[in-house]
Amino acid sequence: MSTLLNSLTTELRRGTLTLAVLSQLRTPQYGYSLVRLLEESGINIDQSTLYPLLRRLEKQELVTSSWDTSESRPRKYYVLSEYGLEIFLHLKEEWIKNSKELYGLLKGVEEDEFD
Repeated sequence: MSTLLNSLTTELRRGTLTLAVLSQLRTPQYGYSLVRLLEESGINIDQSTLYPLLRRLEKQELVTSSWDTSESRPRKYYVLSEYGLEIFLHLKEEWIKNSKELYGLLKGVEEDEFD
């Protein structure tokens, strides 16, 4: 793939990852459990991408975090805040609307039209 295509794919994926992560934080999750949940849905995310995203979402007050030290290995759990849930529901609605509109545009475009 070209450098441009890689860059555009990354840009396209960036917003979808935020929405995907928010969708899984309605119940508390720690990093590795979140990675697994997303992978089970076909969404691959590196921990080097996930943790900065979680920190940003926490700074934006969309998620809160807390440490669970009851097991031998402490884990930091993340969950949507009330504000985060409100934002997630609006983003979800917007995503569905945009997806339908984009699908309407793309379904009529065949690859062989460009040959």
